[in-house]
Amino acid sequence: MRYNIKDILDIGPHCIERFIDSQTLAQMPNLEIALAGCSNLSGRYCVARSAPLEHTLFYTLAGQGKLTTQNEQYTLNANTLIVLPAKQSFEVKIDAEHWDVIWLNLANTKRWQHLNLAQALVLTEQKLEPLHLAMELLYSEPNANLRESVTPILSHYLNATLQNNSQGAAHNRLISLFEEVDKRLQFDWTIEAMCEHVHYSSPHLHRLCQAQFGKSPIQQLIYLRIERAKNLLLNTAWPISHVASYVGYSNIFNFSKRFKKSVGVSPSEFRK
Repeated sequence: MRYNIKDILDIGPHCIERFIDSQTLAQMPNLEIALAGCSNLSGRYCVARSAPLEHTLFYTLAGQGKLTTQNEQYTLNANTLIVLPAKQSFEVKIDAEHWDVIWLNLANTKRWQHLNLAQALVLTEQKLEPLHLAMELLYSEPNANLRESVTPILSHYLNATLQNNSQGAAHNRLISLFEEVDKRLQFDWTIEAMCEHVHYSSPHLHRLCQAQFGKSPIQQLIYLRIERAKNLLLNTAWPISHVASYVGYSNIFNFSKRFKKSVGVSPSEFRK
């Protein structure tokens, strides 16, 4: 199901929010945090953003919220962190008697470029209480110098949590893609088909493949096809045309040419 999301700001009188901006903490621009806050929500609360410019983070302290993106719905329980990439529409609302949450809007800059994910990233069992306490201190501490001392805490928890988990999610999705490719080598795997499978742009998929395999997506596809072909040539009596078809080459001449370029000998010579 695809959800149509329009901008909404519906905050009832029982909701309490404490905003943190550059006036509260002068280092906010250096951290590339556009805005942040601590919220104790009850009653009426619904906020929706259509293609926001910043990455948005919600960390649930207690209670329960509900998030809707264009393609999915998520329940936000305690100790759940959700990362919403910039330019992807979303709606959040309270989904219980109360919802206590901290939230941050991170600038869509090089520092946070690893958050340009294909879809929302949901991380459960997160322990970000120090980040919450640091944000509460920023709001309540009148001494500006003491507020500045909190900066390393914000930086540490954001970098450690987001860098490790977003890269891990990208890695897992990439591995899952090529596991699927390996299961269906006969399929017409174009760049477009791979990108659609993992919801990545072509340049982003290319960067991830180069980092993980040292190959482009198409080069990794060819590698998997040739490795399977080698196995079939050695362990079956299938005609070479059948092997070629099984690994995605409808034309035996193209298969033989690609095989010899990769292995150094023709399929028939390799089998011998």
